[in-house]
Amino acid sequence: MGTIIDRFEGHEGPVRGVDFHKTQPLFASCGDDYTINVWSLQTRKRLFTLTGHLDYVRTVFFHNDLPWIISCSDDQTIRIWNWQNRQEIACLTGHNHYVMSAQFHPKEDLIVSASLDQTVRVWDISGLRKRHSAPSGALNTTNAFEDQLARANGPPQDIFGNTDAIVKYVLEGHDRGVNWASFHPTLPLIVSGGDDRVLKIWRMSETKAWELDTCRGHLSNIMCCIFHPFQDLIISVSEDKTIRTWDLNKRTPVQQFKREGDKFWYIAAHESINLFAAAHDSGVMVFKLERERPASTVYQNSIYYINREKQVKFFDINSNNESLPLLSLKKIGSQWVPFRNLSYNPAERQILVTTKSADNQNIFELISLPKDASGAIEPSETSRGSGDQAVFISRNRFAVLLKSSQTIEIRDLGNSITKSVQCPISNVKDIVYGGPGLLLVLGAASVVLFDVQQKKTISEIPVSNIKYAVWSNDGQHLALLGKHTITITTKNLETVSSLHETIRIKSATWDDTGVLIYSTLNHLKYSLLNGDNGILRTLQNTLYMAKVKGNSVYCLARGGSIKVLKIDPTEYRFKKALVSKNFHEVLRLIKSSQLVGQSIIAYLQKKGYPEIALQFVQDAQTKFDLAIECGDLKEAFEQAKELGKPAAWKILGEEALAQGNHDIVEDIYQKQHDFDRLSFVYLATGNIGRLQKMEQIADHRNDTAARFQTSIFLNSVDSRIQLLRDAGLYPLAYSLAKSSGLTEVAREIIEESGVDESAIKISITDTSSDAITGVSHETHKSNWPLRKTSLSFFEQALLGKVEALSLEDEPEQKTNAETANGDFDEYEDELQDEDGWDLGAEDLGIEDVEETDEKVDSNIDITVGSSETELWLRNSPVAADHVAAGSFETAAQLLNRQVGIVNFAPLKKRFLEVYRGSKLYLPANDGLPPLTFYARRPDEKVLPFVHGYESLGETLQEAYKLVASGNQLQLAIETFREILQTIVVLSVPSEAEAKECQKLIEICKNYILAFSIELKRKSLPPTDVKRSLELVAYFTKPKLQKRHAHIPYMVAMKESFSKKNFASASFFASEYIKIMEGVDDDDSDRSVNERVRARNAKNIAQAKALKAKADASPLDAHEIDFDQYADFDICPSTLTPIYEGTSSERDPLTGAKYHVSERGKLCSITQLTSIGAPASGLRLFA
Repeated sequence: MGTIIDRFEGHEGPVRGVDFHKTQPLFASCGDDYTINVWSLQTRKRLFTLTGHLDYVRTVFFHNDLPWIISCSDDQTIRIWNWQNRQEIACLTGHNHYVMSAQFHPKEDLIVSASLDQTVRVWDISGLRKRHSAPSGALNTTNAFEDQLARANGPPQDIFGNTDAIVKYVLEGHDRGVNWASFHPTLPLIVSGGDDRVLKIWRMSETKAWELDTCRGHLSNIMCCIFHPFQDLIISVSEDKTIRTWDLNKRTPVQQFKREGDKFWYIAAHESINLFAAAHDSGVMVFKLERERPASTVYQNSIYYINREKQVKFFDINSNNESLPLLSLKKIGSQWVPFRNLSYNPAERQILVTTKSADNQNIFELISLPKDASGAIEPSETSRGSGDQAVFISRNRFAVLLKSSQTIEIRDLGNSITKSVQCPISNVKDIVYGGPGLLLVLGAASVVLFDVQQKKTISEIPVSNIKYAVWSNDGQHLALLGKHTITITTKNLETVSSLHETIRIKSATWDDTGVLIYSTLNHLKYSLLNGDNGILRTLQNTLYMAKVKGNSVYCLARGGSIKVLKIDPTEYRFKKALVSKNFHEVLRLIKSSQLVGQSIIAYLQKKGYPEIALQFVQDAQTKFDLAIECGDLKEAFEQAKELGKPAAWKILGEEALAQGNHDIVEDIYQKQHDFDRLSFVYLATGNIGRLQKMEQIADHRNDTAARFQTSIFLNSVDSRIQLLRDAGLYPLAYSLAKSSGLTEVAREIIEESGVDESAIKISITDTSSDAITGVSHETHKSNWPLRKTSLSFFEQALLGKVEALSLEDEPEQKTNAETANGDFDEYEDELQDEDGWDLGAEDLGIEDVEETDEKVDSNIDITVGSSETELWLRNSPVAADHVAAGSFETAAQLLNRQVGIVNFAPLKKRFLEVYRGSKLYLPANDGLPPLTFYARRPDEKVLPFVHGYESLGETLQEAYKLVASGNQLQLAIETFREILQTIVVLSVPSEAEAKECQKLIEICKNYILAFSIELKRKSLPPTDVKRSLELVAYFTKPKLQKRHAHIPYMVAMKESFSKKNFASASFFASEYIKIMEGVDDDDSDRSVNERVRARNAKNIAQAKALKAKADASPLDAHEIDFDQYADFDICPSTLTPIYEGTSSERDPLTGAKYHVSERGKLCSITQLTSIGAPASGLRLFA
């Protein structure tokens, strides 16, 4: 960015003009050496030089369509050149002073020129186009003759032979020399500027041209002026050291930029994007006139944004439809300054926008959106104020940042200041919504999470120059975006990871799986929480990301339009699954996706999964390295054969030897002709036959040392003696034979050597009785298991061996709790032989029950060899039936896989009740054990009768009475939990009764949650008013039965009113009145007698009176995280809202929603189940 690519040298003296061809890799230059040079961008060399001018050449430009170049010079001429045949095709004369600029019209056959003779001239070159575009040759002789005749009868040529370019208009009006003139890209307008310090705008028609207006403001000579490519603006530069912009319609100045010490000489505009370049005394500056990022915000599945026409629109992600404009904001703020930020309040359907006013002051505007998108109407309800940034922080409050005073103002929807706090850090740049009542304060050197209600800093992280902050969908993580850095933190601003990009980072958003997707100037990328990142796709133009859903990325283009990009999320989902050790997902992605590329292979190697990387590689060398790394000798051997490199064989040999695979070691040593090592391998494996063959090979090779070594390995004395005799070493041969007790051989050696035995004077001891034991072990028949190697999970799965695969390491001994938390098969009626929860059945006199997974006919008669309890186990997938049979282990497994139960301690009492209640004992004769009779259901199925269903209604009514008492809520909660514990260990005879039990579970869930909230509220200290008000509001969310539905609203109404939260009190009072009036209108409720009706009427009257008082001042004194219009659930663990569209986990038994952070913890409702555990659903009916 901003670096020199190359230097082109060829002119003598200053270079005054340069122009690039729009389609060809060419550019032209001109200078004070009277020449025009044409250069190649590919070879970086000068192609040719055009000569003909007699003085300095001022400007040079290419034609948009034709192979022409136009130049103007101090020789008072304008010349047109054909750069293909390198010839001058026209010379335009008429100016009587230096020609300072000349250029083609972008679409028409016109030229505009400016001269120091104080005129602007417009030339018609249509004749030149006709002459140089007309066909020629033998096939067009008729036309050629007509052209010659027309030229012969035409006007006489001047000295330059110019008859094809004529002056169409001479524009006079400047008082001094004109330095520049430009055409408008689409309109019949011309702008000119000169030494008289004024800009003049001219209009053309078919027959005449006239001055339209004059713009004054520059203090010195205007050197260049152009029209904005796609806006109604004029941009000019001057020797007064300023760049100025002018409103083309009003002819008034819009903005100016001054550079101290440098005069500006030239200005150029990019034809399609918002980039401009200005040349000054010290160099070139590239700049933008305005901010290009559209103001936008995302709420659930809608994107609200402001387009280039300053219209508010929204895009529905679910239907992929763009709305009609909701509002037109053209009258808000300055016409030429775009909106910087947009904040949306869904409860009140209002937006906050920030921009600059006409007097260049930062302002915000509070605007109400219409209900329907009927067109770009003007806003009817607006409130304005001064501020650099404004964001909603709750349903009826928003925060405004004032950089000048470094303060944050809290305002209500009436735009009245309710609170003003000092910024917690210095040099605050921006503020971002940080949660209900919280703000993220972005400073120059740090980011702070600030509680505006309590005026205290919650947390802080030292990061510099953060421009944007993006929350994850579940609110658990935050991405802080700088110019070239991204820092990922937790919600408490604890650093998780960070990354650096060399290219500027533009935007970011989170997908539903917790992966950050971000964009740079030219790429779309991703980052995992651990910092691993990669490229998803290349961007043609810069885009600003708004939302990721599935494989679609919803972005905003610089023009303020929605662009939907398709991405392949497989790579980052694969990596995330690998990092999270979600191996089932990894296997699914391997089988269903096309994961390729060196980046994936390198990533898998880096993370220690070479066996997975092996599945994606085609290169033999890479495949060999991976096979060695994961110990796959078979694959490595195949790739080594393909490579054929000695180094590969050596590496493979060492790995095979380490694994004890001597078969491969033998093959490798044979291929390498490494006979010494091969002989040793045969010795180590006891392969006598191969050792003898090695001896023969050594003899064939005349390798005496190898023969001798092999004979030692074979313990062959005869072979060694013969070798010594063949070598002429008779003394050694004689000594060896003599010491080995081979007297005859020793005599033959003496005779062969011609030495008298009596002359030998050495002492030799006979060691024949101490013969060395030969090789007695033969381990060459199978490989040695020196290193334990086994197929990984992935290798087994890819080979189809997925039965009974476990991804977890097998512990040496499982505890009861671990067994209860274990993985289970998806079929409920298949029982695993695992250690389950042990209730101490031996101490209770319970005999072991033989478990079986076989399915039998439910109507089968009891026969010899099958006990009653065995048939119960076979016939039922219901946990209660297994408990009745005494198989507590299989019952625990069923409850774990069906509803995720992991805490079995509260069920001990219920287990024993069911087990004991399934049998009857009849006393027998003295000395004999009692006779056992089993309690069966009344139907024909061979299944036990499990009691408990008949008492559920009575227990529920008891719980209701405790609720109604108001002072025994903890006991009521325990009673509701007792109902849940009864239901999970219950078996019913029909599907209808099973459905009734499910309804009871839902009732218990709501009551336990509601009154847990109320108990928590009552336990708070009196000083924690905000939390108390939040909890009393959340108390109203669980759905209680009709007889109790009014209780939460009554409590919320009173508490809110007493704490001066009058707006909330009014809402709760309205809801309370509706419920109470509904009770009175319900004639079917016969339990409502006249006394109760009178009491209800009194309560309604009191509620209406309270509501009237609250409505008199409908404001809340305390900001709370409660939106009465939003759809949300309450997390039973944290007692905080879970809004619709936010990621959550569920309790497998009750369906209660929890925050994602609670996954794996014990459910607060049931105190039995694991939150988010995989479950197939509770079975109560077999």
